[in-house]
Amino acid sequence: MVDLWDVRREYTQGRLDESTAAEDPMTQFHAWFEDYRATDPIEPNIMTVATVDADGRPWQRVLLLKSYDQNGLVFFTNYDSYKGQHLASNNQVCLHFFWLEKERQVQIQGRVSKLSREDSGRYFHSRPRQSQLGAWASQQSRPIADRATLESAYADVSERFDGQDVPLPEYWGGFQVTPERMEFWQGGAHRLHDRLEYSRSDVVWSKQRLNP
Repeated sequence: MVDLWDVRREYTQGRLDESTAAEDPMTQFHAWFEDYRATDPIEPNIMTVATVDADGRPWQRVLLLKSYDQNGLVFFTNYDSYKGQHLASNNQVCLHFFWLEKERQVQIQGRVSKLSREDSGRYFHSRPRQSQLGAWASQQSRPIADRATLESAYADVSERFDGQDVPLPEYWGGFQVTPERMEFWQGGAHRLHDRLEYSRSDVVWSKQRLNP
């Protein structure tokens, strides 16, 4: 057995209080996101995305948040990937942000809906050309013989679209997550963490403190 009992640190960087936290959770999210981005992390928009498959098994993977506003949070993927298949049959999703430098976590539960093809296309064509070609070369989540096969597929699509714009694949696009519950966690000394939970009824948000 690998004993990790002595791997421990105290969290002392801040406090989170229900009396001063924003009434709207997306406003609070924006404040924390900008505060974290000011620490100059590699990619402040890294998040874990959890889905559930047809057998009820949870899956997680790390993706990049690409935009957000009061309506929700947006990420992009191959719709035929495992996560795309999961969301097609169960549109409930959980996002999780862990901002270690600030000793903070944000957890978001909600439902996804596909972005319009126009909105997906605008983002797709803002990506580096190599990434656009990669979306065509990779049949995400499907078995593949070896790395050489993938590189050959990339070479093929690169030649196919040589001298022209790379079109948006039919199977690729964005999801918008409409939050229904958001929880903000601020690490505290002696494991007395601060947790605020926002839950939505129709368009009205309520917030409450949770025990750590």
